[in-house]
Amino acid sequence: MRRRYMDAIALVQHFGKPDLFVTMMCNPSWPEIKQHMLLIDETQNRPDLVSRVFRAKLEELKVHILKRHIFGKVAAFMYTIEFQKRGLPHAHFLIILTNEYKLLTPESYDKFVCAELPDSNEQYLYSRVLQHMMHGPCGDINPTNSCMGKKGFCKFQYPKDFVEHTSKGKNSYPLYKRRNTGTTVYIRKHHMDNSWVVPYNPYLLCKFDCHLNVEVCSDIKVVKYIYKYICKGHDKIAYSLHDNAEIDEIKEYRSARWVSPPEAAWRLFAFPISEMTPAVYHLQLHLEGQQFVSFKRTESVNKILNNPMIKKTMLTEFFSMNRTNDHAVNMKLLYKEFPQHFVWSSRDKMWTRRKKRDVIGRVVTCHVTEGESYYLRLLLMNVRGPKSYKDLLTVDGVTCSTFRESAEKRGLLYCNNSLIECMLEAVSYQMPYSLRRLFATLLVYCNPSNPKELWEMFEDSLSEDL
Repeated sequence: MRRRYMDAIALVQHFGKPDLFVTMMCNPSWPEIKQHMLLIDETQNRPDLVSRVFRAKLEELKVHILKRHIFGKVAAFMYTIEFQKRGLPHAHFLIILTNEYKLLTPESYDKFVCAELPDSNEQYLYSRVLQHMMHGPCGDINPTNSCMGKKGFCKFQYPKDFVEHTSKGKNSYPLYKRRNTGTTVYIRKHHMDNSWVVPYNPYLLCKFDCHLNVEVCSDIKVVKYIYKYICKGHDKIAYSLHDNAEIDEIKEYRSARWVSPPEAAWRLFAFPISEMTPAVYHLQLHLEGQQFVSFKRTESVNKILNNPMIKKTMLTEFFSMNRTNDHAVNMKLLYKEFPQHFVWSSRDKMWTRRKKRDVIGRVVTCHVTEGESYYLRLLLMNVRGPKSYKDLLTVDGVTCSTFRESAEKRGLLYCNNSLIECMLEAVSYQMPYSLRRLFATLLVYCNPSNPKELWEMFEDSLSEDL
């Protein structure tokens, strides 16, 4: 899950912030489900059918987003499948549009997102909104609703305030147009108006006939929380077992993974739990002669050592390509840029020219306390077209003894630049509590010349959860 989250942040660093956050939930009343059930059957008894139909609907939604460009041309996207405690699946999409289709103004928001009751003359859309897109009721009129927090407020902040025109939110979702027209509908034993409507896209709602929430998220400052939300992993429950023996209040609680029947069916069918486009290459990082080696248990040590393939890794072959391949030599690429132009074959242990599909490279992260590995990564992120480890160690014709010395002579460590770079990269993906721990580590082990200046530079990120 952490790797998936890091890959998602790599997309953000390359393409920019996400523009749309789409949530699609399974509708157990879809005709594709109902028509394949027995008259005496119930939806919860057919997790296989629910999973297959939702998977088909999900693929159709992807076609609308990626090929028919209903929101515009997509630069990158990812989605994750989750399963509610009651069992039904739902999907979270994060979509990054290309620059010419970015949603930059409130007028562009209104083209895709609506948060009002439609005209009652549009009967099909009107009925879909009433069935799928009305929140609650909650708050004072229904304090026991599942969305109510411990302090007695709706965690989704419903009912919303009335707004005459759509406007940008302050580091949050936009304030969508919700006019006080006086129109109400009677649902779930209460009269409800525009303040209870969940934002939706009229076309997608009519097309898929399910809860389909569409939010513009381009104004959200700290996007890593959104990615953390959709990469949080599987559900867990707390349960207890009791017998006639004496109860041990400490040992009686157990934390366990919760697998609902539709999730079990989904995994048995080998349907993907998440997907990301473009793909992210994980680029290996290791000091010379310290790469991981895999081998069969029955192989002898001599056979392993004499195998020439064990010396070949992504990094060593990257160096080799910069020496022998004319295309690589002319382009003088950074390590992280290499996968955009070359494909790695894990079987043949070699790079070849890329002919199709876009990918993004991500050099695996390395903590500042890891010493030479950290400085090797720092060099690879800044030096173009290196031909070997020795080439990275050589500055102005002089070979340095360590990667740290080489980084220092290249000016990568002056004025605390290395610590600032370390913090800047960490800010893009780490949560505040991890950032504070990293900051403390830098104070203890790296001796910054001006700790107060470093703190003030990143104070907002270090304290954004307080």
